[in-house]
Amino acid sequence: MTEEQNSSNHPPLPPTTEEDRFAWLRLLRSRRVGPTTFRRLMAEHGTAQNALAALPEVARAAGVEGYEICPPGVVEAELKAAKAVGARLLCLGAAEYPAPLMELSDAPPILWALGDISLLARPMIAMVGARNCSSLGTRMARALAHDLGAAGHVVVSGLARGIDTAAHIAALDTGTVAVMAGGVDVIYPAENAALAGDVAARGLRLSEQPLRMVPQARHFPRRNRIISGLAQAVVVVEAAAKSGSLITARDALDQGREVLAVPGHPFDARAAGCNLLIRDGARLVRNAEDVIEALPALAAPRQTDMDAILRDLPPPPPEKRSLRETAALHSQILGRLGPSPVAEDQLIRDISASAGEVGPALVDLELEGRIQRQPGGLLSLVN
Repeated sequence: MTEEQNSSNHPPLPPTTEEDRFAWLRLLRSRRVGPTTFRRLMAEHGTAQNALAALPEVARAAGVEGYEICPPGVVEAELKAAKAVGARLLCLGAAEYPAPLMELSDAPPILWALGDISLLARPMIAMVGARNCSSLGTRMARALAHDLGAAGHVVVSGLARGIDTAAHIAALDTGTVAVMAGGVDVIYPAENAALAGDVAARGLRLSEQPLRMVPQARHFPRRNRIISGLAQAVVVVEAAAKSGSLITARDALDQGREVLAVPGHPFDARAAGCNLLIRDGARLVRNAEDVIEALPALAAPRQTDMDAILRDLPPPPPEKRSLRETAALHSQILGRLGPSPVAEDQLIRDISASAGEVGPALVDLELEGRIQRQPGGLLSLVN
């Protein structure tokens, strides 16, 4: 069972032709196909072209009638928009794709990059915090970003107002990456238009969303997993007790990253989240040296071992199950899930099935809109 899980989580081979890249984009932009479903479809069908051909039947088997894959014109428009702004497509598994993200089970199959992609090969530290930060928080963010940059680290943040803005500005000369919730060419907030231009010219802007996509509320939590996934550590400078910064911190913990926080006055609501993190075990940060001391020793640069990838390709998909067997398995899965997230490996143990059997069923139910995936390999019912 463990071997099946590992093989199914192995990243697909990257596309090598324009036709392949087009098919990857078309599959990923199809309705109800997210990063995890994309990887499962690729594991089962081998190529994006094969997965596209099978997708309507997969949806029909899941009870979704009239399913249509993404029209070619949508992808053509996205590629045209990318060319107009000079954005570059980075595909999962390719040499230029950021290596830290490849470790994640929900890694973005594609990223649009605008700027200096060589920054992705350097060690990165994420800095996040309150949008309505204090002047002291702004000063702290600037000092940390400046000193971490001087020590050779690229500073990653989300281009939001407040702490993000301060961190990006202070790290422009040494290297900064802005991960965007919308399209890589859509600036939000508008007040950061000048900064976004500076980041594209001297750093890097990244997004998994299509070009011209205006960010929506649901995009920001998904964006946060990329911020934390890129970095060795996440530093929270100021954050309320319930904030997006704490979502990023939880993502970091799920991803095995270090979480650090700057303490604040107990009466300041903007410091409540940081103080909670420190209470629960996050390392307290006073300066850049505290951050650097907390980092694990830098690993030697990793190179893609194509022979290893070929050896670890997933096994052939299991034989087709009957409709009765499939319906029974779907019922078992739905009966075990609820509003509270459950780990996929726990679900597999609970229903005494193999990962190879459960994987396709989860794709069916996700396409049907009955279950949803959450960061950290968790599953829950759709309300």
